[in-house]
Amino acid sequence: MSDANVRIPEEAKDRLAAIAAAEGLSLRAYLARLAETLLTPAERAERAEKALAALKEWNGYAPTAAEEQDLDSELDRRLAQVTSR
Repeated sequence: MSDANVRIPEEAKDRLAAIAAAEGLSLRAYLARLAETLLTPAERAERAEKALAALKEWNGYAPTAAEEQDLDSELDRRLAQVTSR
């Protein structure tokens, strides 16, 4: 595997290195592991699509775009309420 250089602020590098060291990893190993655990936007969309299909198959749940927007708005409202405490 070839290496790549990534330019980030020194503070961010120091923070990541400290987190890696606390887990007994080099910064390189920590970032490689982190990259393996994160999903790309396309992977997230694919998982969401599969989850919605499974939910629909399981109980027939198939919200319209408007219903999804209403639910998202309600979730945003509740999260804002909790984080403002």
